[in-house]
Amino acid sequence: MARRPLPRILSSGTMSLARGRDLARTAADSATDVLHPLLVIGRGLRILAAAGRRRWSQTPKDKRGPALFLGAACVLVVALVPYGPLLALITLMAAAAWHGRDRTPAKTGPSDAETERLGSLYEALVPYFSIPEDPSPLFAHGGDWDKAFSGYEFDEAGRITRLHIRYPAYFTDGEATSRARIESLLHAKSGRGREYLFDWDEEGNQLDLRVLAALPTGIAAQPFVTSPGETVLGFTDAGGVQRTLPVLEGDEPRDVPPVIWRTGTRSAEPHLLAVGQPGSGTSTLLRSVALQALRQGGDVLIVDGGGSGEYSCLSGRVGVLAVECGPTGAQATLEWAAQETERRLIATHRAREVGRPAPEDTRRPLWILLDQPSVLAHLAVAEGGPDPLAQLQVPLRHGRPAHVTVVVAEQFGHLELLNDAVWQHTRARVVLGPAAVQQVADVLGLPPHTTPTAQVPPGRGYARLGTGPVHRLQVPATPDPYDEAAHPAYRQAVLELLPERQPGPHRLLSAKSLRAPAALDAQPEVAAEAP
Repeated sequence: MARRPLPRILSSGTMSLARGRDLARTAADSATDVLHPLLVIGRGLRILAAAGRRRWSQTPKDKRGPALFLGAACVLVVALVPYGPLLALITLMAAAAWHGRDRTPAKTGPSDAETERLGSLYEALVPYFSIPEDPSPLFAHGGDWDKAFSGYEFDEAGRITRLHIRYPAYFTDGEATSRARIESLLHAKSGRGREYLFDWDEEGNQLDLRVLAALPTGIAAQPFVTSPGETVLGFTDAGGVQRTLPVLEGDEPRDVPPVIWRTGTRSAEPHLLAVGQPGSGTSTLLRSVALQALRQGGDVLIVDGGGSGEYSCLSGRVGVLAVECGPTGAQATLEWAAQETERRLIATHRAREVGRPAPEDTRRPLWILLDQPSVLAHLAVAEGGPDPLAQLQVPLRHGRPAHVTVVVAEQFGHLELLNDAVWQHTRARVVLGPAAVQQVADVLGLPPHTTPTAQVPPGRGYARLGTGPVHRLQVPATPDPYDEAAHPAYRQAVLELLPERQPGPHRLLSAKSLRAPAALDAQPEVAAEAP
């Protein structure tokens, strides 16, 4: 598949624009610092002129003539006195500087409403951070909250956006249940409907609460600047990863931190499991993964268990081997994938035995994407046929050395229908949509580090790669381009990323049209022939 060059704005233009913005901002700050005295004097002169106009308009008409005469006499006296004009100018500048100074009163402490909110929060924490045996408790009813809260910030509505808490050393902060009680209390008292980050410093007995900003939802599918074998699952907080990607949010270039999933022979998380509620964005994630795999020159097999037709845009495209929606086609496709995995393993093994590189066809990435496979498994068992998911054991167990990657998307209500092989070998996990803390912990293996909200946009959730930390995740907008209810700009972005159609009449590829795996008993010299 011919690769189109990346847009210039995504390769080098973004860095130039960002550098130009930084230089312009630095120059503006420097100019403001240098010209600050002139700005203050100019503001003071404007204030004095406005005061003079008000005074003149308030002066009666019969007294304006004597006032003008008195003013002219003063000017004449100043002009005749030695150094009079210079002293008058200095006096005028001093008066202008005094009247033009910044008179905004500095905030030295919380307001009455903020003090009351901090006091109520302190009283609510007393039962959790105090014991009767403590001779000098840090938390006590009627105590001083200034000793416990060393830092705080509020928004315009008067709600807490950041709070630094000191707690006693005997608090059991090493137990997850104890921390969960404190986090639930702070979430309820600080205001629901927002997402909070709790940073526990167990060594210093300190807790930092911070309100997280919403992740960007306007980033559509686009050619991401990644290395071969890297897949962008979505975008997260700036402090969660040490990398940024240049993207376009609408028409504006930005640098955002991504969640990168690495596949290949050296990957520790070769397969992915995505779980969510209906409408949470799991199909969007699979479409995004498929488009990125096709741009990197891989082959894609798609099994749509829901039968919704959301992957019909990929039918007949270059690199898409099959898009199956029925149990019979899914069984044949997954059986072929298992045989292809075995063929690649044998060909690679025989090539290494004779000291030659692996054949080219065994190094081409093969992606197997399954959306709601439990539905097809249920239909196959109801018809008396074999379970299609049983064919996934070979690609899941031996797919990494064979360059075979499996991505499974399932709903929370059907997780018990997935076999053990899926749970054991999908070390990269994603949870999308609204979910309870325990549901997220059951899938990811760890509870989220933030408080989940009840209302989240599609594609919003959490991701964990192997034994790494849990990241907040926002999947790039990748809707079905044939869905008229989707945003037109997002649909057009997906259409531009689709590869060209295969030559010949448009038809849905089936497992029979796939190339048959090479004979497993081929001679080592033939199987290991260099590309």
